[in-house]
Amino acid sequence: MRVERLSAEDHARVTAAVAEAERGSDGEIVTIVADRSDAYHDVGLHYAVAAMLLVPVLFALFPGCIIALFDRFSNGWTGEPSLSAVMIALFALMTIVFLVVRYALAWIPLRLALTPKATKARRVRRRAVLCFKVGAERRTHGRTGILIYLSLDEHAAEIVADEAIHDKVAPEVWGDAMIALIDHVRAGRTAEGMAAAVVQVGAVLREHFPRDSENPNELPDRLIEL
Repeated sequence: MRVERLSAEDHARVTAAVAEAERGSDGEIVTIVADRSDAYHDVGLHYAVAAMLLVPVLFALFPGCIIALFDRFSNGWTGEPSLSAVMIALFALMTIVFLVVRYALAWIPLRLALTPKATKARRVRRRAVLCFKVGAERRTHGRTGILIYLSLDEHAAEIVADEAIHDKVAPEVWGDAMIALIDHVRAGRTAEGMAAAVVQVGAVLREHFPRDSENPNELPDRLIEL
């Protein structure tokens, strides 16, 4: 499910949720919404190569088929095809199959639909970790940065925490935040989902990292769209 770019009101809702969540803890929450975490060009290439290699396999299983195809296009004028002619026809057919599948999978919705869920999950996680390393990791005094990352095309989200949070909070604790986020996103309410996840994350941060008297705002509260 794709949604339009988030409105100014959506951004304001998420920013307000982050500011409120951070008011009660030393945690610093970063929120990112990405259209897609990867282009998956390699997936399209893998399918195209697999389809191409399937051609000689089928020829080996049904050798009469390519001979009949050769006769059909030559209208029987060439007589019994030579081995070299058969091989040329085989390679030509492999090339055609490769190009047809490759260009068909240039359409991203089809490429995404054929990408295994495990592959998409790994790419989303990798992109989330990369964004975290660039924008939040070790950028706070107490190592209390945390990223809520949503990838729309993959229908997936990740929460990545800095070392101080990771040492105190088990990954499964973020389950309620993930459920709140995904439930809203599935209903087409992306901003509400991000805000709900921020509330859940903020509750955990308040429990483990209550606000100190000196706690500057070290990371931006605004929602980032990629």
